[in-house]
Amino acid sequence: MKDFRLYDITDFVLDEDFIRWVYEKREEDEAFWDQWLQQHPGKHLVIAEARRILESLKTTQTAVPAPVVTHEVERLMQTIREQHEQPASITRTYKIGWYAAAVILVLLAVAGFSYKMFLPGASISPYSYAALTADRKLVEKKNNSDMPMHLTLPDGSSIELAPDSRIGYARNFDSAGTRDIYLSGEAFFSVTRMPNRPFRVFSNDIVTKVLGTSFNIRSFESDTTIQVIVRTGKVSVYTMADGSPATRTAANQPGEVILASNQRLVYAKAAQKFQKVLLDNPVMIVPAAADRNMVYEDAPLEKVFSTIAKAYDISIVYDNELLKHCTVTADLRNETFYRKLELVCRAIGATYEVIDGQVVVQASGCN
Repeated sequence: MKDFRLYDITDFVLDEDFIRWVYEKREEDEAFWDQWLQQHPGKHLVIAEARRILESLKTTQTAVPAPVVTHEVERLMQTIREQHEQPASITRTYKIGWYAAAVILVLLAVAGFSYKMFLPGASISPYSYAALTADRKLVEKKNNSDMPMHLTLPDGSSIELAPDSRIGYARNFDSAGTRDIYLSGEAFFSVTRMPNRPFRVFSNDIVTKVLGTSFNIRSFESDTTIQVIVRTGKVSVYTMADGSPATRTAANQPGEVILASNQRLVYAKAAQKFQKVLLDNPVMIVPAAADRNMVYEDAPLEKVFSTIAKAYDISIVYDNELLKHCTVTADLRNETFYRKLELVCRAIGATYEVIDGQVVVQASGCN
């Protein structure tokens, strides 16, 4: 009789009964594992990670010659036994079936994983996709292709899911108080505005909260950073470590960063720090016709800066009292955002720099 309480990730990945449950989804297996997990909640993370490994490698199982598989598995297991001896009171029998052998070989030859990550005591991030979704029954979508996958959520919001990425959301997504999405990888979101039902994306260490906007999140678990890019509207971003998301009902709480159109937020995982910057090529959020009107002759500087700021939804900070008599003569049509700034600053003898996602103009007066 198997004692699954003693199993680590390696054991589950190699266990034929566990593999059958993951791949064949038999009704009796579903009932057994649901009941077992209810009785052993401390194993949720280990089970979730083992399932993720098997599911991600399912398509590669039959591509490896059996003799090669057998040799590689035997070599790996011998290494594990030598470098991680179990207590004498615990006897383990490794039954290596074809599915398990293929998994181990692919881990070695393709995925580049180290066997050490599967040993007892290996750490699993409490904010990883597997950890966040372990206790939840979700609708999950994974993009195994090499092209973006278009998805429409029950609330009408749309997602462009990048290759090698996955999302999960509650089965009652359309009726829950908050619209929560769990993301591993990269996705672009266009969110239907619902003021009374915030839209939240949980992506490893951070949470992005919006009401209605379009934005992109890149959050692969192997990356050292997480990036959020806002195209339209505003989002708030905070770390999971800052507290329970359920307690966050107001904006601008400690540790929270507000991100607006044409801004990018970079979160360094190791340093646990945010950096907010402008996009390399900001885009106009107003109709294209507005650009055709950006021809100025002796126009007040305040009007010029105000028009540019509204067109791109980017804050431009300057000393209005010092520069209130400045005028601008320039043709800014068909110019990029940064080129527009250069032409205006040149006209008044000023310079600018981008600080914390906004433009700061420095000048000593008008030319």
